[in-house]
Amino acid sequence: MSKQYETVIGLEVHVELATKTKIFCGCSTEFGGEPNTHTCPVCTGMPGSLPVLNKKVLEHAIAVGLATNCQINRYSKFDRKNYFYPDNPQNYQISQLYLPICHDGFVEIETANGKKKIGIHEIHMEEDAGKLIHDEWTDSTLVDFNRSGVPLIEIVSEPDMRSAEEVIAYLDKLKTTIQYLGASDCKLQEGSMRADVNLSVREVGAEKFGTRTEMKNLNSFKAIARAIEGEKDRQISLIEAGKQVVQETRRWDDTKESSYAMRSKEDAQDYRYFPDPDLVPIVVSEELLETIRQRQPEFREEKMVRYMDQFELPEYDAEIITSTRKLADIFEKTAEICGKPKKVSNWLMVETMRLLKEKGMEPEQIHFSPEHFAKLIELADAGTINSTVAREVFEKIFDDDIDPDVYVEEHGLKSVNDEGALRAEIEKIVDANPKSVEDFKAGKKKAIGFLVGQTMKAMKGKANPQMVNQILNEVLSTK
Repeated sequence: MSKQYETVIGLEVHVELATKTKIFCGCSTEFGGEPNTHTCPVCTGMPGSLPVLNKKVLEHAIAVGLATNCQINRYSKFDRKNYFYPDNPQNYQISQLYLPICHDGFVEIETANGKKKIGIHEIHMEEDAGKLIHDEWTDSTLVDFNRSGVPLIEIVSEPDMRSAEEVIAYLDKLKTTIQYLGASDCKLQEGSMRADVNLSVREVGAEKFGTRTEMKNLNSFKAIARAIEGEKDRQISLIEAGKQVVQETRRWDDTKESSYAMRSKEDAQDYRYFPDPDLVPIVVSEELLETIRQRQPEFREEKMVRYMDQFELPEYDAEIITSTRKLADIFEKTAEICGKPKKVSNWLMVETMRLLKEKGMEPEQIHFSPEHFAKLIELADAGTINSTVAREVFEKIFDDDIDPDVYVEEHGLKSVNDEGALRAEIEKIVDANPKSVEDFKAGKKKAIGFLVGQTMKAMKGKANPQMVNQILNEVLSTK
């Protein structure tokens, strides 16, 4: 009988914080500037320059800690982590090893197997390194220090996850929570959220952990899931062949769907940590802690319950709408303006989701205003425009955030509600299609659909559909 194995997974998640300036200096954190333009003596590691902690970084770190049920260290310190890479200008990184800002938390995830708590060992603040760019033409490596000193928090989980499904659920929970806080946009593809996967396998029932490896270069949930499956299979194959799993850092290549060794795994002593002598300890007062507690937003789970209760939305709709803060904000503001939450939900669930999928966009990229969205819903609900026109106008709002009132007026898109004009047109169409009249009288209900289509065509799509159906039935009953 073949052995059964279980996977043991812990994550180190780096999150780039949404501050305007860097962690220890006043340089801009804006993405995409010319190389080495967002730099100063502090973030390029010049001798004699002194770092000063950005208070906003501390506030974001505490807010994330509170949202993930962590204990907040009222007294914490920064340490120097020494390593010698060209993208690390001081030859050390300022981080927190001995007294991190947050510790001993958890988040609750839900998978097909039910609910589960994933422990958080600690959350610490640190600075990012620069970026190396290899120039193939000159066969040289260039360094851009714009990213050096960008503030990060590192969220270190306990080794509590047992499958790719649990890992994705955990990451999704962290991402949503941090986005709701406004602490980061958590875009994996842009590197503002990065996950390193520590993974080992052991026989089912064994108490001792196997030898773990750490995998880097994971920039999407799909890549993370594939990397976990690939590494699990690789380690099991080694064990089955009687070989040892080596503790090392591996790089995942998503195109080849395989990983390769980068370096043997360093331990903490290899980094020769010591307290940073240039930064004073951080003392978190009760007042600051209480201020941050009071600022905590309504999170996804609370919103879902409220939407189902207050607005009577189905659970599925509430789940989708609260999946990102952007959609939830649009829903709430639009519903507040027009007072039609169910209609707002329907437009978000159907047309908005369709356009996001067609255009390959994320909800965060939506730029139309709730005011214009609410106006469209009111126009459609009042019958001022019909459903076909409403969809056309919504596409314009989605793309260009146009004012629907102005657009409908300028393009003559209002529904024709003139009963006399409609009746005259319908009588002409009925007289011109005797075969359809015969089919209708013979009980073929599809015949009326053809006549409705002919009427809408004659009215250039602007007739009120309810009125067309009503008048058609009246005219046909007299034939």
